[in-house]
Amino acid sequence: MGSLEWWPVGAVSRPMFCGLAGAVLACVAASATGTGLRLSAVGSGPVRELAGTHARTSIEAVVTGDPQAKPSGDREIVTVRARAESIRVRWRAVGVRVPVLLIGTGDAWRRLVPGQRIRITARLSPPRHVELLAAVGIVRGPPVVLDGPPALQRAAEGVRARLREASAVLPPDQRGVLPGMVVGDTSRLDPGLAEDFTTAGLTHLLVVSGANLAIVAGAVLTSCRLAGLGRRRAPPAAAVALLAFVVVARPEPSVLRATVMSLIGLLAFYSGRERQGLPALSGAVLVLVLIDPGLARSYGFALSVLATGGLLLLAPPWRDRLGRWMPRPMAEALAVAAAAQLACTPVLVMLTGEVGLVAVAANLLATPAVPVATLLGALAAAIAPISLAPARLVVWPAGLAVGWIIGVARAASSVPYASVPWQGGLFGSVTLLLALAAAYLVIRHRLLLVLAATALAGAVLAGALVRATAPRWPPPGWAMVACDVGQGDASVLSTGPAQAVVVDAGPDPDLIDACLDRLGIRVVPLLVLTHPHADHIEGTPGVRRGRTLAAVATSAQSNGKEDRHVSGLAMHPTAAGRRWRVGNLSLEALGPWTAGPHLHAEADGATINNASIVLVARGPGFSVLLTGDIEADAQRDLVSSIPPVQLLKVPHHGARNQDPAFLKATRAKISITSVGKDNDYGHPAPDTVALLQRLGMRGYRTDRDGDIAVVPTPTGLATVTRKTD
Repeated sequence: MGSLEWWPVGAVSRPMFCGLAGAVLACVAASATGTGLRLSAVGSGPVRELAGTHARTSIEAVVTGDPQAKPSGDREIVTVRARAESIRVRWRAVGVRVPVLLIGTGDAWRRLVPGQRIRITARLSPPRHVELLAAVGIVRGPPVVLDGPPALQRAAEGVRARLREASAVLPPDQRGVLPGMVVGDTSRLDPGLAEDFTTAGLTHLLVVSGANLAIVAGAVLTSCRLAGLGRRRAPPAAAVALLAFVVVARPEPSVLRATVMSLIGLLAFYSGRERQGLPALSGAVLVLVLIDPGLARSYGFALSVLATGGLLLLAPPWRDRLGRWMPRPMAEALAVAAAAQLACTPVLVMLTGEVGLVAVAANLLATPAVPVATLLGALAAAIAPISLAPARLVVWPAGLAVGWIIGVARAASSVPYASVPWQGGLFGSVTLLLALAAAYLVIRHRLLLVLAATALAGAVLAGALVRATAPRWPPPGWAMVACDVGQGDASVLSTGPAQAVVVDAGPDPDLIDACLDRLGIRVVPLLVLTHPHADHIEGTPGVRRGRTLAAVATSAQSNGKEDRHVSGLAMHPTAAGRRWRVGNLSLEALGPWTAGPHLHAEADGATINNASIVLVARGPGFSVLLTGDIEADAQRDLVSSIPPVQLLKVPHHGARNQDPAFLKATRAKISITSVGKDNDYGHPAPDTVALLQRLGMRGYRTDRDGDIAVVPTPTGLATVTRKTD
């Protein structure tokens, strides 16, 4: 008797199922093969062998990505992806072809361009994470450029440079954002403004994405149609425009995904078949991952794919439902913004440990200006290499659109609780998905919805009561507040209602901005940046955010790294003897001793620390010595000129390198150490803490006490603290 076989009625046919399963298996096999070959290439050979022994050797490499700069402590670290093509092994050069990550410091690294051939001497080590890298190289000193980029890359860099030049007629914020929106060039973007875009959920506008390519392709197709080109000739023109755009914008993961997807769509249009988004997205992902398996670990690539998937799967039904209650254009805009944000949220939480609450509204407000800025910016980029004058004319209206987007980003980021903390990493992503699933169930059941609304209302009421009964901040009559800005310095000296002198800005614009907001500061007559280390100057954009900043004082020996944050402001190079008076507050600089020579860009940390501005500030019933990061050598030089004060801002976050005679000469009764919790430097050093105690100083630390306010009283100085966690 023959066996009976069951197959579901209405299901796909067995041959179709077998074909689908075969295709899936073939894709898996191809991906596994490609990944295996890549892993074998990077996991063996002379580069990985030398990395395993942490050897120091000479390498010739070709730059494959734009330099990425990031503050790290008192330095700026630049990472560059490259392809090693020659490595010295036992006094002979061996040819290789493997990806490496190079880490250096200095402006020479920031100026590298993809395609350049460089020679460096690096100490190699294996990559810490599972990445398709043969090694990570730590490089001291600048790279030696052996050859320029290929002609195509030179042309692309020329276009980017001319667009930056054309954008120079715009206000500073607009000239930093427009090239980022058009070609992904964020080299002039203010770090504080970038933080605003992140908080507002608008970061995707600062990179080239599918939206840019769709706008460009749509404009080219429309132009071709108006020019009388038929259905067959318009798509090839659009494809050429897309490829040229990608070369100029750099082939980043999101750009590659969007390009392949757009080309698949153009092919469908060219062949006369109806384009379907989901197959196009699937085809793009498949092709790109097969070509470069490393994209499977790229967060940027994942976010790009998820956003597109959200637009294809979630937006249409949401648009239809919302269309019952509002005009269709508004329903479509809201559905698109919400779908893209929701699809990306689990990965964003994994990366940032925060959930954005204003992103949908910010995207809705910014969306109308995006096509205007992108199209006019792309037109300016095309014209600028030929003639700057007409390009500058085109840039002006593009700048107006960018100005609107910047205004949206700043307004959204200033909303209370624009983002709320959440557990980061994979655990945070999973818990968020569970929370979203629970929210969906609550919305679907009336009783659960009523209970949830009641609980939420109770929580809001409790929070309002706690806020209403909390101690007042800042305390009345405060003279100074040491802001908790993590591992860095930021001191605020009151000079009147809503105004203050700020000494240093910490490493993070958001932290100093939040501290000044809590103090109600709207006017800063003077910002003193004691020395050009990242943990003192990188927060400067936060001081300027929504406030009037009149003037900036920098060390007379500074190497100028502060300049990019304070363009357009009155600058005061400061050495010993300089005095200011602002309201009832007087300031006198005790150091640095001389106005020169200027520090070299590659000067060591101790030399830069010892060039710090040292200030004595005095007000009614109040005096403080603000010491920057001076170390023992500079302290010994200054000890004879130190007047007695009531309060000492401990030098260099309480590091070990202190001169006891200097600390004793202050005669201070209170010390404040500005320091980050669980920092990697061991600050403050136990020896320094013990020394301050022996000198009879009552010690406060921002890592334990948060913001620290100092209030003059008839019997001396009082301190009030506010935890910022």
